[in-house]
Amino acid sequence: MTLYLLKRLAVLIVSAAVAAVAVFAFMALLPGDPAEIALGVNATPDAVAALRRQFGTDRPPAAQFLDWVGGLAHGDFGVSYVTSAPIGPQIGERLGVTAVLVLGGMVLALAVAVPLGTYAAVHHRNPLGAAVSAVSQLGIAVPAFLAGILLVFVFAVKAQALPSGGYVPIADSPQEWLRSLLLPWLSLGLVQGAVLTRYVRSAVLDVMREDYLRTARAKGRGSTGALWRHGLRNASIPVVTVLGLQLATLLIGAVVVERVFVLPGLGDLLLNGVAGRDLLLVQGVVMVLVAAVLLINFVVDVAYRLLDPRLR
Repeated sequence: MTLYLLKRLAVLIVSAAVAAVAVFAFMALLPGDPAEIALGVNATPDAVAALRRQFGTDRPPAAQFLDWVGGLAHGDFGVSYVTSAPIGPQIGERLGVTAVLVLGGMVLALAVAVPLGTYAAVHHRNPLGAAVSAVSQLGIAVPAFLAGILLVFVFAVKAQALPSGGYVPIADSPQEWLRSLLLPWLSLGLVQGAVLTRYVRSAVLDVMREDYLRTARAKGRGSTGALWRHGLRNASIPVVTVLGLQLATLLIGAVVVERVFVLPGLGDLLLNGVAGRDLLLVQGVVMVLVAAVLLINFVVDVAYRLLDPRLR
């Protein structure tokens, strides 16, 4: 297991290095000079050249890349081209909001998917079980941002029970913090819960057809007891793999949902950076998102090996 962890860690580091090269190259290929954008169309050539030296964009791309990667290794993301403020603290402040949004959405998705998917599998010949499958199939077709707009219309505009947007820090008011995040959690969690429900149903159905589960029932355990004691852990193995992919999808989907609900997370920071042509800020946020996805995949690989003793 230790050797496996070391191998996966090496793959993680190499993947992060390749991702850093790809992100830097993509940003370097985008049109526009940050110095010219920052100074405006009336800037003199001398002023543009001076600002390029200040930004460091007058140096060769390889030197810029090495400086950027070296700064990342020490937690230094550089300075914004637009506001001249350090980028690292901005990302740190926004990362907490995005992490809470994604984790809350995933917890809600699991709370929906595990019981409903299991019920749909156990009662797959029952009309109610078929109805659960049909509703989950419908939920897959609804994007998270559209679900967010519908939830705002129902709960904020019509019922006026929850705020339509904005964010209140938990230190200011835990109750308002929870109210400000309920609709974003629902918009992410219900959509991802519909996707996961299908996978849970499929995994539980496959386990229910296995010989060892029939043997457990034949030895006196009821269907529910046999499934709970012997089936759910085996059914969770393929679900964990899908869960990692969905968590990465949830992280990317949070970028749009934050815009819908006006949440000060990484998505809002990223879109503001794109609108303001703050390429170094965009580069840093994208790298953080990529690193998060790679880290999620690493954790899923380790969890998969822990759940399945055959791999060990």
